[in-house]
Amino acid sequence: MERRRLGRLGHQSSVLIYGAAALSEVDQHTADRSIQEALDAGINHFDVAADYGDAELRLGPWMERIRKDIFLATKTGDRDQEGAWRSINRSLERLQTDRVDLLQLHAVGDLDELDKVTAPTGAVAAAVRAQDEGLIGAVGITGHGTQAAATHLEALRRFPFATVLTPLNPVLWRESSFRDAWTALVDEIRRQDAGLMTIKTVSRRNWPEGSSQDYATWYEPYQQADRIRAAVSWVLAHDEITGLATAGDVRLLGMIVEAERSRLDPSDAELALMDDAEYSSPFLNMPI
Repeated sequence: MERRRLGRLGHQSSVLIYGAAALSEVDQHTADRSIQEALDAGINHFDVAADYGDAELRLGPWMERIRKDIFLATKTGDRDQEGAWRSINRSLERLQTDRVDLLQLHAVGDLDELDKVTAPTGAVAAAVRAQDEGLIGAVGITGHGTQAAATHLEALRRFPFATVLTPLNPVLWRESSFRDAWTALVDEIRRQDAGLMTIKTVSRRNWPEGSSQDYATWYEPYQQADRIRAAVSWVLAHDEITGLATAGDVRLLGMIVEAERSRLDPSDAELALMDDAEYSSPFLNMPI
């Protein structure tokens, strides 16, 4: 699997980043199979969060075997310093490790949320303390929504986040305001040599009202191998990103891995997705 440098952190991360949200509601046996599938595919960067149900607990039993071989990232959704500090320490306990490589401030997708985490008694203060005490290697930020790229640009102006995890896919790219915000963010990412990762690669749309939600993702994902191949190919053609987080359902991992191995030309990939009249932003109706 291709690897790319994660900004100034220097880690050569696999271009597929294991999205451990897929482990939030599965049993240990299912988690074990998925983690092994990821390792066998060459994935060396695992991304989890305190808010992902039991995901940290599912990864924890693996740490004794694989901790030295992977880049391990988790997230805190707490906004205040005290809450984030407790969250960080709880994550370390659940993950059965004394240190993670990256602690990300989770779901900071607008300026109101950014104001909370960057306040003097906000979550970023807890992250800095954890870094000073050797509990985490670096501090990053993540977020969803139409304002995410602009919010993350402002975040980089306020604090030297080492990484940003923000959405990108072809249907979002159609919107000029999104492209402008993304381009400005990338310019600042490059100036600071931060790492850039992305999410929602294989999202198709929000779940239609009344539909049977057959996957664990809060959005309806693409489920066909050819569509997933096109989406993954298009995103990975953006050389400004280190990689993309795999989707939040273990059943999609195999198709995403195969898509990385057999990439299309980005123009062909975009054409392969544009013929879907139902393709739309997953942020039109986000869960609370």
